[in-house]
Amino acid sequence: MKILGIDPGYGITGFGLIEAERGQFKLLNCGAITTPANTDFSWRLEVIYNDMVELLRIAQPDVVAIEELFFGQNVTTGIGVAQARGVVLLAIRQAGLEVFSYKPMQVKQALVGYGGATKHQMQDMTMRLLHLNAMPKPDDAADAIAIALCHGRSSTSLLAQAQKKQGGFI
Repeated sequence: MKILGIDPGYGITGFGLIEAERGQFKLLNCGAITTPANTDFSWRLEVIYNDMVELLRIAQPDVVAIEELFFGQNVTTGIGVAQARGVVLLAIRQAGLEVFSYKPMQVKQALVGYGGATKHQMQDMTMRLLHLNAMPKPDDAADAIAIALCHGRSSTSLLAQAQKKQGGFI
């Protein structure tokens, strides 16, 4: 199964494409969609949308996993990220793909086994799962890869497989 992980943002939207098969993972591609600061925000959203449409066309993922938003103290930034996430979700839906959302804590739990894992622990486990010598850059791409791995580990679990056979998730 080809899984495209997305770490949404309006300055940088990270992506990571992995192949997941029988509990084994392989990194196929990763990178970022970027928009320059101090430019019209609606133009930035258009760039993100158009680049996402093209990425989906080229990557041909089976499913997409995207990070859910976490609103910290800066709500203004969170609103912009939410809008960027919205155009990404629109592109995914228009491509007819199934999308799965994961909270940051769920990603950490799936990869490290602890929802409070550090960035270093996440990067270490990502490199181990993908047999990498170094962590891909930028950090947004690395985060997107972790989101894809989260879905790969969650969707291939014995519980998820049993639930699929029963006709859906509980």
